[in-house]
Amino acid sequence: MSEQLAPIKSAKQLNDEMLSSTRTPTWRWYALAGILGAIVAWGAYAFFYMVTSDMSCTGLCRPVMWGIFIVNFVFWVGLSHSGTMVSSILRLSEANWRRPILRAAEAMTVFTITVAGLFPIIHLGRNWVFYYLMPYPNQRELWPNFRSALLWDATAITTYITGSTLFLYLGMLPDLAVARDRAVGWRRTLYTVLAMGWRGTAREWLIYHKASTLMAALVIPVAVSVHSIVAWDFAVTVVPGWHSTIFPPYFVIGAIHSGVAAVITLMIIIRKVFHLEGYLTPLHFDNMGKLQLVIALLWSYAYFVEVQTTWYAHEPIEWETFSFMSSHYTGPLLTMIIGCSILPVALLCFKAVRRCIPAMLGLTLLINVGMFIERYLIIIPSLSHKNMPYVWRGYTPGWVELSITVAAFAGFALLYTVFSKVFPMVALTDVRELEAREAEVKFGRAKLTAIAGDD
Repeated sequence: MSEQLAPIKSAKQLNDEMLSSTRTPTWRWYALAGILGAIVAWGAYAFFYMVTSDMSCTGLCRPVMWGIFIVNFVFWVGLSHSGTMVSSILRLSEANWRRPILRAAEAMTVFTITVAGLFPIIHLGRNWVFYYLMPYPNQRELWPNFRSALLWDATAITTYITGSTLFLYLGMLPDLAVARDRAVGWRRTLYTVLAMGWRGTAREWLIYHKASTLMAALVIPVAVSVHSIVAWDFAVTVVPGWHSTIFPPYFVIGAIHSGVAAVITLMIIIRKVFHLEGYLTPLHFDNMGKLQLVIALLWSYAYFVEVQTTWYAHEPIEWETFSFMSSHYTGPLLTMIIGCSILPVALLCFKAVRRCIPAMLGLTLLINVGMFIERYLIIIPSLSHKNMPYVWRGYTPGWVELSITVAAFAGFALLYTVFSKVFPMVALTDVRELEAREAEVKFGRAKLTAIAGDD
């Protein structure tokens, strides 16, 4: 960890540096927020246009009734998978290098699952009856339909967004108290309310650590179940290419693959924007790169198993769907394989690449481009070439769908930009805790660690 912290700094200097993201916004921040807000407003207009006209303004038509809205849903749920899950695993394993990256990962989960949760509602068509999605009791038992994938998604997303938000908030509690003691004006009022009277007593820290560990243990099975449920949306159907038992683990691995890549991308951006080079060091990118390499290998194996099973069984309709996908989407398919498998596996084996910030930025962006394409190739070709050849038909997303897709990315960026300006982006107390653990005191001629611990 000596590589993680600046040599010797006072507590005030450390607090100043780690709370630098909450300083008064510059004109660049306002300009960025304004541009992102304008894109989101355009997406909202496109959605309003779709609601007031009908779904014919989209590219959806039989048999492709799940278009790019569902592609977006699966992609954003996948991104949300790793933030909280990786944070929980690293917290439970007491990996000390995790401390500066926790906040970025946990915040990413909350905002990505928020964006993901909008797409089933956007996809509904009759959006004003979205409350049919919720599993509530009713006398005539007309709705909800418990066999509907929409209800499964609503239940899973509601559970995950609640758990992830609580996990993020719990981790921020001590940092909010530090920010409260330094803030003035509306920020002081906000932090005072959110800090809930935190004073940092021994009893508060004891409860905090127990609660953090418990939440970390609970969030992991929830995260796995959420993407398994999304996979079941596909696997329980009889659509060629979807009806496979490998889909849940394949989806979970793919979600972690894209999520870890997104965390690394955000770490690089935060490091550059808020000048956190002293806290997000090449060591962190090296360790995250190793994790990305392992996940890339697992994903490659899962993808190979899926394709190999299709090829060996040679079921006519399954093979026809795969042949259609590989012949009509050759470019995207190759981009996906190169971006998600070949390049990550080949390059992340080298320490020099894992510690090279520009290389990691390019590689992680490429992984997520590949994962978006992978979601598209799972959904569109299978629906285009279903069991009955006389209904085979292609699909091209319309301007409404593309506008909402772009607005989703802008909306996520806007939420993250606002969050980073209001709340600390580095887990201040976690980093300071490590500093206290590694501090040494003189005892006679010997130097001993200030706090005894396993690590």
